[in-house]
Amino acid sequence: MLEEMADKESRQYLARAYAKYQGLESSAVLERLLGARAHSPRHLAMVFFAWFPGADREALLRWADAQGHPLAADEAPKLVRAYGSEKLTLLDYGYLLDRHPLEVWSAGEMSRTPAVTWAELMARSDAPRRLASTWLLQERQRHPQDLRVRIQMEQDAFARMTPYWRRLGFPFEQLVPSYATAIGSSADRPAALAELMGIILNDGIRRPTSSIEALRFAADTPYHTVFQPAPSTGERVLPMPVARALRRALAEVVESGTAHRVAGAFQEPGGKPIVIGGKTGSGDNRFDTFAGGRLIASRPVSRTAAFAFYIGDRYFGIITASVAGKAAGEYQFTSALPLSVLRLLAPAINTSARDVIVRPGVPGVIVQAQERVSR
Repeated sequence: MLEEMADKESRQYLARAYAKYQGLESSAVLERLLGARAHSPRHLAMVFFAWFPGADREALLRWADAQGHPLAADEAPKLVRAYGSEKLTLLDYGYLLDRHPLEVWSAGEMSRTPAVTWAELMARSDAPRRLASTWLLQERQRHPQDLRVRIQMEQDAFARMTPYWRRLGFPFEQLVPSYATAIGSSADRPAALAELMGIILNDGIRRPTSSIEALRFAADTPYHTVFQPAPSTGERVLPMPVARALRRALAEVVESGTAHRVAGAFQEPGGKPIVIGGKTGSGDNRFDTFAGGRLIASRPVSRTAAFAFYIGDRYFGIITASVAGKAAGEYQFTSALPLSVLRLLAPAINTSARDVIVRPGVPGVIVQAQERVSR
């Protein structure tokens, strides 16, 4: 198992390096690898001997000239003695350069062959990948080994969970294995959250979303044609008791929780309150930078707030507010904003609901006068 995990980890580092240096010219690869240290003779020598083991002084001088960073002739012998030893391995050069050994190796391969493909790079990487993984397989590395096993178990668990989430409308191919996902702070899309509310409202049955009920062409002519979607019974994705328990829990969020602002906002024609349930959510999403255990910078990425809800036994949806980019730092709204919007809309929705005849057995569809309207 450890061998498989080590190889998987090595492939991940290789993939990151390939993405980082893909398409760059030789000199640009060196600049990206070393950054501000590209003018340092010491670091130039480290990179050269990592890429060209066993090369001599003249080769070092020619290579440095070709890269646009010429070395003094009297400096080269000292650099060869310090960094050209046959005892130094790719692991040593990675340590000296403060880069992962596979990044150093990949940069060298892509510097020599800028057009190298991913498949070609992988085919050449067997020996470097084995070398980069040796430390993890040593008996004394018990703590790193245990840590990798726990990480792998967590990744496997999230991979097994993903199909179940996708059956409930989760819109992405995989769940991100993280603490944030574990506490319910994973990425999602408004339409997917609304669909989940529909599943809960339908006693655990997922029905296909349809925004067009019929297409009618050439009415009152011999070519009159109507297209309608085929009827669907839906798919059960949640046991009925679970869906009904969730519905009750969501109603409590409105009755006595964070969504109390919309309690009693919707009423039947006789004035009886309609049960509302839902879940609020808000996020102040930032990119935080830490140094020495303390926060030194915080860059706003986005600010979001949402209320996913159902109304009665027939209607459901979601209201979201979102500001992206640096401007997000200028806003302070929370989930109270979408709740306020829904309460402002409530009188118009109540008036519309009183003027319609509800078609039984079709959640989310009402008949208004002679026109069929999807809600």
